Formats: sequence, structure tokens, C-alpha cells
Amino acid sequence: MVERQRRRRDGSVALTAAATGLMLCAVGCSGSGAVAEDSRAAEDPVAVLHRAAGNLVRAGTSKARTSMEMATGGTRVTIRGKGVYDFADRRGRLDVLLPQDPAGTGNHRPITELLAPGALYMKNRGAGVPADKWVRVDTATLSDGNLVTGGATDPFAAAELLRGTRRATYVGKTSVAGTPVRHYRGTADLTTAARYASAGNRATLRAAAKGFATATVPFDAYLDDEGRIRKVRHRFSFVNGQRKDTVAVSSTTLLYDFGAAVDVRLPKARDIFAGRIAE
Repeated sequence: MVERQRRRRDGSVALTAAATGLMLCAVGCSGSGAVAEDSRAAEDPVAVLHRAAGNLVRAGTSKARTSMEMATGGTRVTIRGKGVYDFADRRGRLDVLLPQDPAGTGNHRPITELLAPGALYMKNRGAGVPADKWVRVDTATLSDGNLVTGGATDPFAAAELLRGTRRATYVGKTSVAGTPVRHYRGTADLTTAARYASAGNRATLRAAAKGFATATVPFDAYLDDEGRIRKVRHRFSFVNGQRKDTVAVSSTTLLYDFGAAVDVRLPKARDIFAGRIAE
């Protein structure tokens, strides 16, 4: 009888100790999680954003969606794209869909764009280019460095622009397509971004710094727990060459499905159109 009581007491003591341990663990785990999140929030936002492009290179590949909005002549135009990108090889493929004309007519075929260091290839370009031919553009010769011209910002160029972050603040936690992210808001300098960019983007970002109305680019960036960009929105400002007025463009890049298969093969010389493109 005494032995049974002792066992029950021992069992009770053990159970009580276990319950106490669970409560301590719950309090301790919750506290450590809060401390970890607080430490992330307290980290210098500028330093976090400077590392974002490198984190994408380590991630390897991803799928991408793009959206570019422009207000012109009282009409808001949106160009959308969808594709894949290899951050290690700096190559990507996007299918870019042009909007309908103001009358709501016109069913445009998607323009296929291949993105590579220093170059943009476009198929189904129109303007007198045969349907089976590609157009190659040296992005360093574009006044915007192809941040706007192609109707979609090169995803890696968008990430490397954050290397030029001068000021930034941590806004808070939110989610992008169901993924927990941390939201940062700030401004980047194109000249500084060009200085610290990879060799393939250095000349294009330098061209954009000279060609835009201002080298300062406001942005909102959303990074996941691994410091990878899930979403970034830049607001560019450039001068319309015909009307000489300033045009505001909002470019959004959404990255998801990291590790996706990517196979981007650039056109051969015989497949590139060498004729004159109609205005």
C-alpha cells in the first residue's frame, strides 16, 4: 500500500514537473521568438536591403510576375509579364502582354523577352520585324537602362537597384501571396546602385542614372525570412522625349517558387533581325 502511494506520488511529481517544464518552454519559446523578431526589426534596414540581391543569387532561380503602370494623357496603362529568372546566370524569360488600345480593341500577342547581362531580346515585337525573328537591344544604350523600355524591369536589375539604398525604414510584418514577409520602404540612388552592381548591370544602371528625371528612386520592398525579395515596387520618373513632360512609372516585380526549373537559351545570330524597325 505504501509502495503504491509512493509510486503515485512519484508519478504525480513527475507529471507536475513535466507540466511545469511545458509551461516554462511555452513562455521561453514565445519569448525567444519575440526576441528574434525584435532583433530582425532592429537590424539596420539599409544593410538588410543591400544584401537582398546576393540572397537571390544564392537562391538560384524563381518564377516572376511583373507589372508596369504608367499614366499618360489622362489614361493609366498597365503592362503585365510572367516568366522565370536564373539569378546565378543573370538570364530570364518573360512573356509581356501589352494592354488593349483606348478603344478596347486589338488582341496583341505577348512579346517574348529574353533578359541577359547588357542585352534585351524581343520576339513578336511588331513594327515591321518578321514574326520568326528576334530584336536585340544593348541595354546600356537605353536612357533608362531597360528599367522601363521593355515594359518590365529585369528582376535582377530591380534587386540590384536596392544596393543603392540610402535611406530606409522597417514598416512591419505582412504577407505576400501567403508568405510572411517584412516590409521596408525607402529610396535608392541609381548612381550608387551602379557602383556596387554586378558587371552585367553596372552600365545599364549607370545609363538609367543619367537618363531619368531624377536618380533617386522611391521603393517598397518585401523580404521573406531568408532575406529574399518576394515583392519590390519602384517608382521611376523620366522625361517624355516627345512632349518633354515628366512621366511617372510604377514597376512591380513579384518573385515566387524559388528553385523552379529555368532554361533560357539566347537566339543565334542568324535569328536576330538586322533590318530597320518602324517607328
